[in-house]
Amino acid sequence: MIELKNVSKTFTLHNQNSAVIEVLGNVNLTVAPGECVALTGSSGAGKSTLMRMIYGNYLSQSGVISIDGTDLVQAAPRDIIRLRREVLGYVSQFLRVVPRVPTLDVVAQPLRSLGVPAETAENRARDLLSRLNILPSLWSLSPTTFSGGEQQRVNIARGFAHNYPALLLDEPTASLDPTNREVVLTLIEEAKARKSAIIGIFHDEAARSRVCDREIDVSRFTPALAV
Repeated sequence: MIELKNVSKTFTLHNQNSAVIEVLGNVNLTVAPGECVALTGSSGAGKSTLMRMIYGNYLSQSGVISIDGTDLVQAAPRDIIRLRREVLGYVSQFLRVVPRVPTLDVVAQPLRSLGVPAETAENRARDLLSRLNILPSLWSLSPTTFSGGEQQRVNIARGFAHNYPALLLDEPTASLDPTNREVVLTLIEEAKARKSAIIGIFHDEAARSRVCDREIDVSRFTPALAV
């Protein structure tokens, strides 16, 4: 489902005589359906950079990043958009939404974009918001007015609204109370059970041990850190 072959990433420092810095090199990684792989390594090792490359936000300098048979390194923008809509979900640490859009619509949007009937999409959104303990009185409000923890849970609800075959999770349990942390871990386990391929960054060691099948230390792909 997710396969990386000989992937590399460089950044050009235009304010430093256009110096080129290689931040990741020779990345090889495969994630099978129903498997959850944790990206580990010290701060600066390139975990978030690798995640953004897999989602298509950063362009790889070489190699193959294949998601369900589509190579993001070579794919046209329209194909990346289709892949994100249908196949590849991403739960980031931060909620980014259009202001004034009600929370219920924010969570239902991934399903609506797939042509799912409004009632079905909204029922799924209600179920997830309820599970994540977002009060019904807040569903008609924009989540931009919510607390940080509430925004994180809305972001998680939106990320799990569609049963994506592949999922990227960036610190999904960070700063959550024990009750909501348990809900998120259960959602991940449910995604694994329906054969989603998952890559995640989990600083929560207990959460990582519970839901991840193996760990990949990104430091080994970081030229400055590799030993």
